[in-house]
Amino acid sequence: MHRYVSPVFLALLVASFILWYIAKLNYVYTTEQVVRLNVDGELFDLPCVVEGVGTNLFGYRVYSNKRLRIPLSELKYTTSREEGHEGKLILDPQSLQSAVSVRFSDIKIISVGPVPEIDEPSAQP
Repeated sequence: MHRYVSPVFLALLVASFILWYIAKLNYVYTTEQVVRLNVDGELFDLPCVVEGVGTNLFGYRVYSNKRLRIPLSELKYTTSREEGHEGKLILDPQSLQSAVSVRFSDIKIISVGPVPEIDEPSAQP
């Protein structure tokens, strides 16, 4: 292989690929990303469609190992009246989208996926 392809050529080919990839990350992309949430102790993953510069999206995907804390007081919700779902809260997707959006300054939350019902917090004295 060394006789057919120069090591300098391979090094320059790899360098050009890396520079091309970095240049492509400066474009604006729309993709689906999972946001990890903690709403008053209830942990769940929320699928979202997000838009932003590729470097920001890449950074959030790679370094998004912590959960966003959102207090229930910031959200609109209703109590579930379905049989078997007593004590569950149905979160309003629009208020949840707004609450998540203000916590991300450099990407835009276009829409949120299905929002799971969460347990109603117990009244503590």
